[in-house]
Amino acid sequence: MLDDNAAHCHRLAIMSDSTVPNAPAEGPAVPPAAAPVATSVTTPGSLLSPETIGPRELVMRVMPMPADANGNGDIFGGWIMAQVDLAGSVLPARISRGRIATVAVNQFIFKQPVSVGDLLSFYAQVTRIGRTSITVHVEVFAERNPANPHVVKVTEANLTYVAIDREGKSRVFGQEA
Repeated sequence: MLDDNAAHCHRLAIMSDSTVPNAPAEGPAVPPAAAPVATSVTTPGSLLSPETIGPRELVMRVMPMPADANGNGDIFGGWIMAQVDLAGSVLPARISRGRIATVAVNQFIFKQPVSVGDLLSFYAQVTRIGRTSITVHVEVFAERNPANPHVVKVTEANLTYVAIDREGKSRVFGQEA
């Protein structure tokens, strides 16, 4: 939840280890975390385990500003895509313990337009871990109309990230970055 001192911030990213966000004092809550997804890749003593592919978690919150809007007052799709890429990279960066790069946007769906003043919450869930890559599902919810708040899903996407070394070449998880 944003405090009074953070209201002046253009963008505010909030990292959370919690899988259930704090609900607003009044109004609907953002949907709770999804059930864990099993993985077929497990390596003894590594980061690749069913526990690593945990439930969905809140990884970022941001409020778009007028500079992010097009002439119709809607937020640019490219701005939303950039925010989804940032949010999607949080869990892979944590799991890989080193550098990562986006290698694919497998699916991207704009469900509703985003407006200036919407509070966007980004939820990420790892859906697949390979030897060098991680696929993440990101869902974006907008909290609208503070006087009568309601939450709607505005975007969802599947992205794949690859762990890379200092030279930018892919590396196996567990190897030094």
